[in-house]
Amino acid sequence: MGASGAGKSTLLHCLGGLDRPTAGQIFCGERELQRLSETELADFRNREVGFVWQIHYLLPEFTAEENVMMPLLIRGIAREEAAPTARARLAEVGLSARAHHRAGELSGGEQQRVVLARALVGRPKYLLADEPTGNLDERTGEVISALLGDLHRSHGLTSIFVTHNPNFARSCDRVLYLQNGELAHV
Repeated sequence: MGASGAGKSTLLHCLGGLDRPTAGQIFCGERELQRLSETELADFRNREVGFVWQIHYLLPEFTAEENVMMPLLIRGIAREEAAPTARARLAEVGLSARAHHRAGELSGGEQQRVVLARALVGRPKYLLADEPTGNLDERTGEVISALLGDLHRSHGLTSIFVTHNPNFARSCDRVLYLQNGELAHV
């Protein structure tokens, strides 16, 4: 948590290998992310990190199932092998019946659940979520918050969430605040 403009999203981008920090080091296990090539970073993101953003970034011309399959297809996994895995993740977030709907045919909460399924389809170690409930009404936000907690536990993830929502933050195991460029535990 932290004030707008404090660098919360930038921190997530650095942790996920999307941006490189201007100073300091980021390690994931034994790997120092700054030392990885762009190709190695792309592979790290595809295989080890699941991203959930406030804006869904679903590909509108594809179905929910196809959107969820995308990280596996990028890995070179055949569609016939990727599809059952995508369907399993959609079932896990309660969207089996909506698998063949395009993004525009889904509600905001359904779109966010597709994003969760897509983030988990490749069995990542890390889940990074930036304001995952920010664009949702309060009730739907609570559903997504609970689902994130359930998925965190059932997949054995290391999860880092950025939020302005104090109710969502209270559901987390640990809350850190970004203040003056420093992380503070409260």
